[in-house]
Amino acid sequence: MTEKELLYVEDGINHEISIITILNETENCVKENDLKTLIKAQKTSHEKMKQKLEKLLEEKENE
Repeated sequence: MTEKELLYVEDGINHEISIITILNETENCVKENDLKTLIKAQKTSHEKMKQKLEKLLEEKENE
């Protein structure tokens, strides 16, 4: 993986962290259960993507 590609992956991780933070803040403000359920599902999805990107970086570091 090139340096530029590694930077894209790092940017992706930072993007996911930002989205997760926004979802956490939004979840604390929302009172409707349907919206809370939707936010939790989105948060789970973004956390999984963050983990995949972090794993990709770890694999490249170990090469």
